[in-house]
Amino acid sequence: MEPEHDVIILGAGAAGLAASLYTTRAMMNTVLIESLGVGGQLLITDEIENYPGFPEGVKGQELAQMMEEQTTRFGTVIEYTEVEGVEDFDKPVKVVHTDSKTYTAKSVIIASGGSHNKLGVTGEDELAGRGVSYCAVCDGNFFRGQDVVVVGGGDAAMDESFYLSGIVNSVTVIHRRDELRATRVLQERAFNNPKYKWLWSHVVEEFVGNDVMEAARVKDLKSGEVYDYPAAAAFIYVGFHPNSDYLKDLLDMDALGHLYTDIHMRTKLPHIYACGDIRADSTRQLGAAVGDGITAALAAFHDLNG
Repeated sequence: MEPEHDVIILGAGAAGLAASLYTTRAMMNTVLIESLGVGGQLLITDEIENYPGFPEGVKGQELAQMMEEQTTRFGTVIEYTEVEGVEDFDKPVKVVHTDSKTYTAKSVIIASGGSHNKLGVTGEDELAGRGVSYCAVCDGNFFRGQDVVVVGGGDAAMDESFYLSGIVNSVTVIHRRDELRATRVLQERAFNNPKYKWLWSHVVEEFVGNDVMEAARVKDLKSGEVYDYPAAAAFIYVGFHPNSDYLKDLLDMDALGHLYTDIHMRTKLPHIYACGDIRADSTRQLGAAVGDGITAALAAFHDLNG
């Protein structure tokens, strides 16, 4: 069987877009498969201040659009479809099954990124989309002028809460520790913003509401007190897991599901590469994801051309 493509790229986040730009410019027949929207984590990031070349910062959605336009100009074909399974990754012709068709290629670059973790508490699933959210940029405007909570203490929680602070009446950060894990510059920005409130050493035990969220039921870890904290919405940022379930037993991965690669983004199987947030030891930074994608594309080109 002759493959349709030189390379299939799974995931159109920053890593996948960078990889596709380089494969298409190298005249490799490339298809980029994406299930949701081009940009990945860029789509849920408001302001990007640490990507070289943008001294005034850039909006995540704006950068995603520019990257998409650049790679499609060179010939990348983007297919919006859900990957349902893969096979023959150890053979010369790789097969990717989606909910619309089957694709074949000589090589595959895996850039399917990851997803935000859930808290796993009562009411979280029931009130998802009705107050419980994992994306401030997506859903923040629904709660303009209201009081919301943000769960988490890392960079994502601080980035997204700062975006919310320009929309809502107040942002209460609920964090299980008594100090943040976010970088110092993000902490200082939050501490200097009068719209912030803080629930230190607290955890969420339940989300409460009839049809829409009305409160977060929280527990003070120091006193043991449990009480309802009124809020119109909760935005959850408590970690991240790789989207690699469809690759189990095919490739080597760590305990969380991140794929192991060498410095050229090669996995243990010939002509199978992994880059970006799905890769083990990824720093989960935009610049690093772009570098990973470029490295994977160059490795795929050199491997296919001897």
